[in-house]
Amino acid sequence: MFRRLFSVAFGINAIFCGLAIAQDSSPYIKLGEARTKKSLLAFPPLQFQGSVAASPQYNSVGSDLFTIINNDLTVASYFKLIPQSAYVEDTTKTAIRPSPADAKGFNFQSWSSIGAEFLIRGAFTLAGSDVNLEIYLYSVGKSELVFGKKYRGTISASRKIAHTFANDVMKALTGKEGMFLSKLVTSSDRGGGKFREIYIMDWDAANPVKVSSHYSLAMSPTWAPNGHKIAYTATVQRSRTKLRNHDMFVYDLTSGIRSLVSFRQGINSGAFFSPDSNNLFLTISEGSRPDIYRINMDGKIVNRITNGPAGAMNVEPAVSPDGTKIAYSSDRSGRPMIYVANVDGSNPVRKTFAGQFNSSPAWSPDGKKIAFAGQEAGNFDIFVMNADGTEMTRLTKAARNNGRMSNNEDPSFSPDGRFVMYTSNRTGPNQIFFSTVDGTEERRVTNDNANYYKARWSPNLE
Repeated sequence: MFRRLFSVAFGINAIFCGLAIAQDSSPYIKLGEARTKKSLLAFPPLQFQGSVAASPQYNSVGSDLFTIINNDLTVASYFKLIPQSAYVEDTTKTAIRPSPADAKGFNFQSWSSIGAEFLIRGAFTLAGSDVNLEIYLYSVGKSELVFGKKYRGTISASRKIAHTFANDVMKALTGKEGMFLSKLVTSSDRGGGKFREIYIMDWDAANPVKVSSHYSLAMSPTWAPNGHKIAYTATVQRSRTKLRNHDMFVYDLTSGIRSLVSFRQGINSGAFFSPDSNNLFLTISEGSRPDIYRINMDGKIVNRITNGPAGAMNVEPAVSPDGTKIAYSSDRSGRPMIYVANVDGSNPVRKTFAGQFNSSPAWSPDGKKIAFAGQEAGNFDIFVMNADGTEMTRLTKAARNNGRMSNNEDPSFSPDGRFVMYTSNRTGPNQIFFSTVDGTEERRVTNDNANYYKARWSPNLE
């Protein structure tokens, strides 16, 4: 059952790629310039090149592939997609390759005349339960192929095929892979009632899968860097005392095995995996003020990271991608602020000095930035700063329907470092949003009446 769940959630038998073609390995888009000028991209609907009678589902498959790719590239924030009404060429009558290589090929001039800088042309066929997508990305200005590929997989893996192509587009044009094969893990009450369980879903909130069933409060999930495990906390009733405790679990997504790794009396929460995925950093209270510890997968304490001072609270550890530093929230200065120390807890340095309450630090994948939630005038907003505490940028500021400012909390960077995800109650329930790392664009991910908490971005999952 659990292996089947993993297969459904991650599409492990999804794709085989071939016919890779590339003309130029240098990036076509410089990342710094893309923020000031979006590239004009034309993406006509995909052509179906099979038998309509033999493949009655061709329309829905083609629509799904097109819609997902279109959404991915729109969200990427580097492109402005040209509306089909502006096309001067009838794309149903021209081939997906240019003339004169193909007798029915398209003309680059037709696309340059409407300002297109890049063009995507693709076609697909269906064979039983499989879909085959042949698709090309062209530079219109250079009248050349950027790359072309054939993708093959089951129809049920169409989403992964589409996300993989979008990732390949980002890699080819910017030199940096996109985040479209990533997932989210979050705590949510979407199952109804007063319980919160742990859910995994695609980065765009599609395909939600519940992976816990505690019928209590399951919270604060986090990903292992290898993408194979998640850790989270759940309130569990002790059989002997009947008291509830905040215990730490690790769930292996490959095997479906769930392990109880820390059940010390009090708080066992705020887990963060070490870069090798073999250790956990978490907050443990054991009847005293919370401090940060490092434990192995058997639950044995490896070392204590923080110890006060003077009964101070130290929570929400986040280890840098290179494993040398740890960021956390501490009230040792009076108000909770963000501190960064060596990974063994030595040499703690305060990094934030503004606001009333700073929490939930998160490192960018390159270790150069830290995002956190900062409280000002009663509400939380998301901020990003350099890892040394300089050049702070506010990402959020949104009012609720009643005019009061919303709470935006618990940031998490995308695996490519281009976006920061967080939860916000601006629309009523706590929903998931994300913003470009410079705060210039913002998008809503979930759109329902449920509440989501502590959403975390996975690494890219192949």
